[in-house]
Amino acid sequence: MIFSATKTGVDKMSEKAFNKKLPHSCEYCVHGSRSAYMKEILCKKRGVTEYRDSCRHYKYDPLKREPNKAKIADNYSPEDFKL
Repeated sequence: MIFSATKTGVDKMSEKAFNKKLPHSCEYCVHGSRSAYMKEILCKKRGVTEYRDSCRHYKYDPLKREPNKAKIADNYSPEDFKL
């Protein structure tokens, strides 16, 4: 059976988690970890770097990225919560 190249729900979810448009940053790299100083990253490959630096060893780690919080609307009334 030949599989089609259409996007499934799983593919759409992975696009959100693995955004290709994110700029390369040591902050999201597998090889880097945050130091006590928030703007410095301790890299296994390059040593101490700034969080916005990147190098050819960059490999994205989706667990290091904190997504933006969803905005909650303020226009709810008590009637919205009644059953």
